Amino acid sequence: MSDFYKLSAKAIDGSMRSMKACKGRVLLIVNVASGCGFTPQYAGLEALWRKYGERGLTVLGFPCNQFGGQEPGSETEIAGFCSLNYEVSFPMFAKVDVNGADTHPIFAFLKAGAPGLLGSESVKWNFTKFLVDRKGRVVGRYASSLKPEDMAADIEKLL
Repeated sequence: MSDFYKLSAKAIDGSMRSMKACKGRVLLIVNVASGCGFTPQYAGLEALWRKYGERGLTVLGFPCNQFGGQEPGSETEIAGFCSLNYEVSFPMFAKVDVNGADTHPIFAFLKAGAPGLLGSESVKWNFTKFLVDRKGRVVGRYASSLKPEDMAADIEKLL
């Protein structure tokens, strides 16, 4: 898929969302999980969204249960957890697969645009982060261990 803005995904509320709505914005797309050691990164993702949202950043969270079964809940449970524990206000989506035969097309696009270590396209764990520029090009892939706030300089360059 060569055009990111032709892709869409089911939002956490069940509605369909086209990536076309994000055209012209810098995107930080993250596969998230509620029961992961990296789950506190929700706070950092929310802070980036609040700090840079008006300047053109959108954070998109995609729950995934492919790593250690760390996101077993329903979309309603996930939304409640994120709101209650981290006051998440950035767009969240329904659970997706980021690897394997059922990889969501958005993650297929992201992985092809920014392969991982040694050219591997597989996402290694929860909270892998992808940065997409205002033209829909994948410009970076960041490991789970990198805190969202440590991406601020890269984000600012794109805004």
